[in-house]
Amino acid sequence: MITDVKGLHHVTSMAADANENNHFFTQTLGLRRVKKTVNFDAPEVYHLYYGDEIGTPGSVMTYFPFGRMPRGRRGTGEVGVTEFAVPRGALGFWKDRLAARGVAGLSETSFLGEARLGFEGPDGDSFALVESEARDRTPWTGADVTEDAGILGFHGARLRLRDAGATAELLGFMGYRKDETDGNVTRYRIEGGNAADTLDLEELPGGPVAGQGAGSVHHIAFAVEDRAAQLRTRQALIDTGYQVTPVIDRDYFWAIYFRTPGGVLFEVATNEPGFDRDEDTAHLGQALKLPTRYQPYRAQIEGLLPEIAE
Repeated sequence: MITDVKGLHHVTSMAADANENNHFFTQTLGLRRVKKTVNFDAPEVYHLYYGDEIGTPGSVMTYFPFGRMPRGRRGTGEVGVTEFAVPRGALGFWKDRLAARGVAGLSETSFLGEARLGFEGPDGDSFALVESEARDRTPWTGADVTEDAGILGFHGARLRLRDAGATAELLGFMGYRKDETDGNVTRYRIEGGNAADTLDLEELPGGPVAGQGAGSVHHIAFAVEDRAAQLRTRQALIDTGYQVTPVIDRDYFWAIYFRTPGGVLFEVATNEPGFDRDEDTAHLGQALKLPTRYQPYRAQIEGLLPEIAE
């Protein structure tokens, strides 16, 4: 069994418009943009990172805004809901705030005793705010979001699958333990990690298969402390029969990827070196940062990227 996974590291999705995406996460949700860079495989597309003050692993939502990308089709084989943790008692604040800004899909529910507020992002992305203990996390209080209501980081995520059995076995191998079941949703929790420590598997045997597009999660990343832990994790996955990529340097973390039995793309990312490796904390996310191989083409790349209103 893998013992190095510490919970979630980040979640990466796709969007249709960089400015709309940036405004939603920084002005509506009050998160901090901690990095403005480009897609390693498509440098004409931004890679935008949002999180807490320093982009703590377990707090970072990232986006590839492919201009005018068609919306994705919701279904099975994807991360169906990305969940953010907020302090207890904060959902009233968020319900009023999101309603005042015309955010779609507002719905109040509960799961396993936790109060939840569901809502949609600009591209129909599925999100939920879940009331939770702070657990030593401090929210970024941007855009007039108060500290007693600010987003603390991820609570977890919900995967929608036609058959959850094989993915449940994988999570067990990765150190997650089965928690509780409510209807067709079962929670898995990892002990001893960061506070972004839950995954829910929603089983929908007759559900349509998802089609990726704007508003879809591209991959979900799990945190390990360092490169040594990542190599141990990679070898354990390979020994179990998974096809895992080589280690890839993503500038702010090292990454490996593999496809799960249910179709969701998993990443394992290191907590090192972090988002302050090329910017000081006070100025995170302000300048366009390019991977080394694209530095000679900065002028051309900047000419292709849309201006983002700050």
